[in-house]
Amino acid sequence: MLRSQIATSLKNIKPFLKISSSLKPYSHRPEMSMASVEESQVGILCYISQLPGFRGILKQRYSDFIVNEVALDGNVVHLTTLDSPLEIAVEKKGKVADLQDRDYTHEIESFRVLAGDSDVEKLKELIDQVVTGVINKDETIVLSPSSDKCHRTAVHNFFKERMKCLVTDTVDGPDSSSKCIRVRMNSGSNNGRGRNSRKRKNRDDKPYDSRGSDSSWPENLGKFLRFHLYKENKDTQEALGLLSKMLGTKPRSFGFAGTKDKRAVSTQRVTVFKQRASKLAALNEKLIGIKVGNFCHVNEGLVLGQLQGNRFTITLRSISAENEDIIRAAATALGKNGFINYFGLQRFGSSSIATHLIGAALLRGEWKAAKDATRQIREYYKESGDIEGTLRQLPRYLVAERAILQCFQKSPGNYLQALLAIPRTLRMMFVHSYQSYLWNHAASMRVQNYGFQQVVLGDLVYCKEEENDKETLTSPLECEDDAGDDTHIDCNLEDIPVADLSEVKNASVKVISEEDIAAEKYSIEDIVLPLPGSRVCYPSNEIGKIYHDLAKKDAISLTESAHNSKEFSLTNMTGAYRRVFQKPKDFEWELLKYTDPNLPLAETDMDVIAKSRASRIVRDSDEKESPHDCRPETDNCNNEIDISANIKDDTQTETSESQESQTALKLGFTLPASCYATMAIRELLKTSTSVAFHRALN
Repeated sequence: MLRSQIATSLKNIKPFLKISSSLKPYSHRPEMSMASVEESQVGILCYISQLPGFRGILKQRYSDFIVNEVALDGNVVHLTTLDSPLEIAVEKKGKVADLQDRDYTHEIESFRVLAGDSDVEKLKELIDQVVTGVINKDETIVLSPSSDKCHRTAVHNFFKERMKCLVTDTVDGPDSSSKCIRVRMNSGSNNGRGRNSRKRKNRDDKPYDSRGSDSSWPENLGKFLRFHLYKENKDTQEALGLLSKMLGTKPRSFGFAGTKDKRAVSTQRVTVFKQRASKLAALNEKLIGIKVGNFCHVNEGLVLGQLQGNRFTITLRSISAENEDIIRAAATALGKNGFINYFGLQRFGSSSIATHLIGAALLRGEWKAAKDATRQIREYYKESGDIEGTLRQLPRYLVAERAILQCFQKSPGNYLQALLAIPRTLRMMFVHSYQSYLWNHAASMRVQNYGFQQVVLGDLVYCKEEENDKETLTSPLECEDDAGDDTHIDCNLEDIPVADLSEVKNASVKVISEEDIAAEKYSIEDIVLPLPGSRVCYPSNEIGKIYHDLAKKDAISLTESAHNSKEFSLTNMTGAYRRVFQKPKDFEWELLKYTDPNLPLAETDMDVIAKSRASRIVRDSDEKESPHDCRPETDNCNNEIDISANIKDDTQTETSESQESQTALKLGFTLPASCYATMAIRELLKTSTSVAFHRALN
C-alpha cells in the first residue's frame, strides 16, 4: 500500500496491507500468492455471450474513461459553467423584534417541564427585560447546574428548535462534575470568539461559543453550496482534500454521493457547508486538473448513496479483430443481453493487496495474522524513538499504517485493538470484500449450471408484488467513518462504489416454484443472489450450497461467529441482494478511425466549455470587424480553461509523420451505482480487466 514516492524515506516500514501467507484462507490455492489479484481468484469466471472477443486497450489515456454522475432525478451531471451566480444576502430580522412579535407562552410552559420552575422564571425575566429595553440584549442567564449530559443536550435542542431567537452554550458548574447552560439573545455575532476559543473555568468571563447560532449566515441562502466537481486523473478524496486546503476548511465539510475512478475524467455533484460560490469559483484560476462550477445554494448536503448511477463514455483503442463484423456483433450483444453483474477487481484491491483474504482472517478471528505486517513498523519506531517525527512523514492517506502505529504506541501487542483503530470504513472493507468473493463464485456457478436464458427451480427473485416497495441499499464500502475521521482513505481501490441500486434490503424475495415457471412470470432480469448476512435467504438449488461449501473451506461459518467481535462477524450483518444480470441503459456505440494516439476521441465537459467560449469570442470579434484580434483572445481563453494543457497524460507517446490508421470503439451507457463498467467491457472483449493486462497491451 505504500507508494513509491515515500519508499525512500520509509524503507524500513512495510505496508499494513501486504499481508503474509498467514492471512490466506484455508482453501488457499497456489495462484493466490501471485503479485496481483486475478479475476479467476475472486470468482469472475463466466461470460453471457459465446461470441468471440477481440483486442482493445482500456484506459490507454485517462480521457478514454469519462464518468458523469446521474442524480436521483435521472439527470446526467455535467459541468456547463464556471461562473458564480450573484449572491445577495438578505439581512435577518432582528431577534428583539422576534420576541416582540410572537407569544412564547406555550414554549415557556414546555420548558417548565424540561427544566423546572426556577429556570423558567429566569427565562421569563430575560425575555421581559429584553423586550422592554430594561437591559442590554447581550444580557445572559445561567441555568441550574446539571451533571446529566443527555439533559443538557435536550435543553440545547429545545432552544435550537423552538426558541431560535435565543442561543445557548455550556459553562463550568459550581463543582467539577457539573455544567451549566448559559442563555443569551442571538445577537448575530460572536465577536470573533467561536467554538475554537480558549475556554476559561470562570464562567463569568468565558467567551461565547457559536453553537446553535446561524445568525452569521444569510437566511435567504441555503447553508450548503452545491457545485459540480470536474476532475482529471484524480480521485474524489484527493480533489476534495485540495479544495478544503485552499478554502481553509475541513474535508468533512464536503458531501458527495459517490467516489469516482481516479484514472478517468469525471463530473459529480458536491456540497460544502457555508461557503460562497464566488470564493470557490475564484479557485479555478489556480486549480490544475480540477474545475468547479454550476453553483447553487441548497438546504441539505449530499450524503453517500444519493445518486441513481453513472453515465460512462468509454473509448477502447487499438481495436483488433479478424473483421469488423466481430466487433459489431459483440457490441450489439452487450446492449441486448447485458453482462454478469460481478463485483470488479477494484472491490478486491490492487497490486499485492487481497482484501478478501484479509476479510477471511478477520471472520475467523485471527487477529495475530496482522503480526508480520505490523512487526517491522513497531520495531522501526522502537529503534528510532521518534514516533511523532515519523508519523509526520507518513502521508495522511496511509490511514491503516498511521492508525496501527498510534495504537501500538499506546497498547503494544494488542492486535484486535490495532485493527479497531483503523477507520471503520477501511476495516469493514475487508469483510465486505469476502462477501463479494462468495457472491462472485455463486454467480459463476449459476451461469455454469443453468445458463442465462431463463429462471430455474430454486432461483431467488424479487417478488413482483413488491416492485414498488423496493428500497435502495447503500453499498457496504461507503466512505463513512463513525469516528468522523478527516483523513483520506486510500486502499488502492480505484473506484469504491458507494451505492447500489442492484442491491436491495428489506425487499421481498421468493424462491422460484414450478408454478412460477409455468406462469412465466419472472425473467432472468429478476434473479438475485445474496450477500451473506443474518437476514438473507439462499437459493434452494445447488447455488445455495455453494456459499456454505466455499465458506467452510475457509473455516468460516455463515450462521455462527468464531469470536466475540461483532464487527467482524457475518451474523451481525444484515446482508443484501444483488442482481445477477445487468443490462446497460441508453446503450450506444460507434467505430472510429484515428492516427494520433495522443488526440482525444471523446469530448469532456471542459472541451464543450472551451469550444463554446472560443466560438463566442470569434463571434464577438466578427461583430467588431477586428479579425486580427481574434486569435490571441482565443489562445488566452484556452490557457484559462483547457486544463488538459497543464496535465501531461502519463501514456502519451511521441507522434510520427507516418502513423498508421487505427480503430477505436467508443461506448456510451448508464449503469446503476455500484455496477462495474469494467465488467461490461470484459463481456465485450473476453479478456481480463486487470490494470497489469492492459498496461501490457499498451
